[in-house]
Amino acid sequence: MKILVINCGSSSLKYQLFDMEEESVLAKGLVERIGLSGSLLTHRKNSDKYVIEEEIPDHDKAIALVIKAIVDTEHGVLHSIDEICAVGHRVVHGGEDFSGSVLITEDVMNALKENIELAPLHNPPNIMGIEACQKILPGVPQIGVFDTAFHQTMPPYAYMYGLPYEYYKKYKIRKYGFHGTSHKYVSERAAVMLKRPLEETKIITCHLGNGASIAAVKYGKSVDTSMGYTPLEGVMMGTRSGDLDPAIVFYLIEKENWNTDQTRDFLNKKCGVLGLSGVSSDFRDIESASEEGNNRAQLALDRFAYVVKKYIGSYAAVLGGADAIVFTAGLGENSASMRMKICEGLEYMGVKIDPDKNYTRGVEVDVSTEDAATRVLVIPTDEELMIARDTYEICKGKKNNKK
Repeated sequence: MKILVINCGSSSLKYQLFDMEEESVLAKGLVERIGLSGSLLTHRKNSDKYVIEEEIPDHDKAIALVIKAIVDTEHGVLHSIDEICAVGHRVVHGGEDFSGSVLITEDVMNALKENIELAPLHNPPNIMGIEACQKILPGVPQIGVFDTAFHQTMPPYAYMYGLPYEYYKKYKIRKYGFHGTSHKYVSERAAVMLKRPLEETKIITCHLGNGASIAAVKYGKSVDTSMGYTPLEGVMMGTRSGDLDPAIVFYLIEKENWNTDQTRDFLNKKCGVLGLSGVSSDFRDIESASEEGNNRAQLALDRFAYVVKKYIGSYAAVLGGADAIVFTAGLGENSASMRMKICEGLEYMGVKIDPDKNYTRGVEVDVSTEDAATRVLVIPTDEELMIARDTYEICKGKKNNKK
């Protein structure tokens, strides 16, 4: 079965085409600058790179170019679009409507549109991608895979805020969590590496990149996670502030005379390690600056590691101990120094890192010493494969997760 995975942003579109018999990637690519000047598609098949540079005014055109590349006689991998059996779409926010991935129907589309106010920046382009595929691939099953779905197993006492209950009922204000597809994938891989049934494991997963979140996964189910009503809550990130005393926001609004949009932009795009370091939102740049003696860069790294460590400690309490701590995503997979810094002081949990094993990038490996009671695992995430798997299972009629 050939499955196309689509991840739409407002001006970009990432895709991968899978052959699910061997879970192999046949082709992948990126459409950039949709609706802007200089738009292009970069398509890759193994080492073959194929670029289409032309005007791409909307997502309909972007999807059409993706299909064109996939069936191209020289650079493509399919003889006909009829070989595409299903399309899996990454959807950021499913609200409380979805506990897992679903076949997209008219009712599902209506629910996605109702949830736009929960994710105004993300859900609209996700919806545009779905609608574009429905036009260009009529009759082909479209599957929605939600960033929030994995965290729908959190108990109410974990996802409710200390606000009057009526605001939860009126506006759906609660913790939702994000990066769910990644947390699910790496927790399942961790169980395999531990050689234990997933249903018997307690795992803390750390998705650390420009966006970062931690999750407590008990017996294969998310019971808490650091991101909240929006991806702004939790650990300090590339440009997001993370956890903050709300009174600071009111103070800055008064002092700087900001409106709502300016305040939202500040907290999401100008804070985090970018704001603290004054260097960059890219941890590689910050690490380089720190090595050159930049004190603010070092402060940003120290603060980030400290906050992640605090979440790990709190989630160990929530889980009643942990069998493993997993590091994934760009920073988690590739920065040996950050993994070491975060794990310093966690010896009381049975964490012991082997420096030689830890000196690795982007590979699946246990970096613990032989006698460590709590394993530290590096697991490259594969959200696209997770989307493809869910799409495959739904097309086989095995699950439907609309509440």
